[in-house]
Amino acid sequence: MPQFFLNKRLIILLVSIIVLVALIGFSLREREKLSWPEQFIKDTSGWVQSLVSKPTNYVAGFFENLQDLTNTYEENKELKSRIENLASLEAQVQELKKDNEELRDVLGEEKTLRDFEPLPATVIGRNPDRWHEMIIIDKGKLNGIKKNMAVVTANGLIGKVKSVTQFSSTVQLLSSMDPKNRISAVVQGETDIYGLVEGYDDEKKLLMVKAIPSGAKIEKGQKVVTSGLGDIFPQGLMIGKVVEVKQDQYGLNQTALVKPGADFYDIKTVMVTKRSMAQADEKDLTDGKEEGS
Repeated sequence: MPQFFLNKRLIILLVSIIVLVALIGFSLREREKLSWPEQFIKDTSGWVQSLVSKPTNYVAGFFENLQDLTNTYEENKELKSRIENLASLEAQVQELKKDNEELRDVLGEEKTLRDFEPLPATVIGRNPDRWHEMIIIDKGKLNGIKKNMAVVTANGLIGKVKSVTQFSSTVQLLSSMDPKNRISAVVQGETDIYGLVEGYDDEKKLLMVKAIPSGAKIEKGQKVVTSGLGDIFPQGLMIGKVVEVKQDQYGLNQTALVKPGADFYDIKTVMVTKRSMAQADEKDLTDGKEEGS
């Protein structure tokens, strides 16, 4: 008798497994219409999900809006503070500008290394294979463009004129891997520190300012601008900000890694800078060797 019930249970178990497998196979096959139990279960579960999700989304949205409102309030306070500081800085700049003009009048100096004439231009060509090296602009010799002139965007220096034709010019970007593409720069601080923009870290997307004395103290966030001592570039063109400083392999100099102010990837309009102050004879500066601008 116990053996009979054992066999009966085994048979029921096997039949149940077969029915279950059949139902699973039936539910998984491709059908145009669902069976009424499936439709009922699906509709019921969908209605329950909708019933639960609507108040949940409402509550979540309420707290998100509240958080956004708090963030907006904090941002508004910070912007107001910046505007107040900006007004103060503008007043200081105007006073300094006035004092500078008066001193220049007294000394009889009409031009400085900072003075330049901007020549606006539009990018008309860019080789996909050399995207981070060269751009072509729609201004050339007829517009007064000359080799080695600095080229900038609204956010900072991007490169210099490499070659010129009558109607267009080729600009070599700072992100170019050309080791001869050197620019005289200064790290601004209590004491200005001079170096050369020489090379680009393609992996980190950072410029390398080399030939900085090992004893010079440079901190993260300091601004790097053109020095104006290379005879071609005006002084004070924004290059970027220091993000890291490291010693060279011999420990004699330092290299500052600088995040560029300009975006080298997306360039549409530029300005070519024509320095106002008279330039020295290039042979006197280079003595037959190429120097940074």
